[in-house]
Amino acid sequence: MVKDYMIARMNIDSIKKYGALDLIWQVFLEFEAPDYSDEGIQEFKKFIDLNSIGQKISDNEMRFWGCFSGEDIVGVAATRQPCHISLLFVDKKHHRQGIGRELFNTITSFYKAAGLYREMTVNSSPYAVEVYHKLGFADTDTEQLVNGIRFIPMKYLFT
Repeated sequence: MVKDYMIARMNIDSIKKYGALDLIWQVFLEFEAPDYSDEGIQEFKKFIDLNSIGQKISDNEMRFWGCFSGEDIVGVAATRQPCHISLLFVDKKHHRQGIGRELFNTITSFYKAAGLYREMTVNSSPYAVEVYHKLGFADTDTEQLVNGIRFIPMKYLFT
């Protein structure tokens, strides 16, 4: 575990309480939005809408984890079924401190314990490609563009 941080599963109440979606939006605007069209930015904003996320959580389609420094949320990860990382964001002030890796390790441990999956996928933004490569993901295709969202499909094989 990264020193002085705690990772915990989140439900819709804790997502609201700690401002997890606000953190995601702010990090997206600073680091990813410059690579996206207006259409892509709006599509991402729609994806992280609280009501939409809440429905996906209650339908067990999506799971959230938060990384906390005291009472402050400093990182967020989310997966959707069957075994796909849909969100992985770390507050700018906490970049390069191992938080993204610890969130990823928490997710993979969760899925390994379930014993149902052999691989995890992600559609990486251009900004995050190197991060995912360092985590062990490999590209499975070239860059795609869907509804203004640019991404590179990637896969990680559980060991």
